[in-house]
Amino acid sequence: MNVKPDFSKHANHAETAPAFLSVWDMHAYYGESYIVQGVNFNVHEGEILALLGRNGAGKTSTLRAIARTGSPQVTHGEIWLDHQPLHKMSSHEAASVGLGLVPEDRRIIPGLTVEENLQLAQIAPPVGWSLERLYELFPRLGERRKQEGVTLSGGEQQMLAIARALARDLKVLLLDEPYEGLAPVIVDEIEKTLRIIKEQGITTILVEQNAVRALQLADRAIILDTGSIVFDGTAAEVLENAELRSEYLAI
Repeated sequence: MNVKPDFSKHANHAETAPAFLSVWDMHAYYGESYIVQGVNFNVHEGEILALLGRNGAGKTSTLRAIARTGSPQVTHGEIWLDHQPLHKMSSHEAASVGLGLVPEDRRIIPGLTVEENLQLAQIAPPVGWSLERLYELFPRLGERRKQEGVTLSGGEQQMLAIARALARDLKVLLLDEPYEGLAPVIVDEIEKTLRIIKEQGITTILVEQNAVRALQLADRAIILDTGSIVFDGTAAEVLENAELRSEYLAI
């Protein structure tokens, strides 16, 4: 008889150690569909966390729930960012305290140039990320600052979406499928940027179907299965555990 592997010993059940971002017993629904089922995890400042799982496992839903988008509907649980209760905030309030979501569709604003997209997002006066500093981080955007944002290539739009999040004095960057549709050379550029962002102390949670690339970048990994955490440990542990990868990531 085949016995399903048990990786639950790795699961991080409501850690009590101080963390920069903490999610405690979070439950969320789309209508009557129970999508996020009692998720608990901590993320430390400056850490890159890969949030992985098969299609439908609840990855994007978890990211959107943290960002307070209103969909899915969070019915129970607490989310704390740097001692501030995100679970009591709207998405706008969460953004104002340093949470930035870059969705899969990037949501570049039509009719606005690269620079205007950034200026619209930027707090006044800029605290950490001036336009000049953003252009140093993303030279391609500096070269195209007067070009309409929606006319950029897919990779350049992803850079613009990340830069726009940084412009809000970001503390935590939430990335949903940032590598989707991008050539490997552009993915290399995005990853180089994410490492620089990490050096600045910014925390990143990354949802990505290209699990191997995500694991090679990340410090830690959480694997979801049907809305629940089945693994919480180092990215290296996942890369070294063929049984775990096969069971939950199909790689």
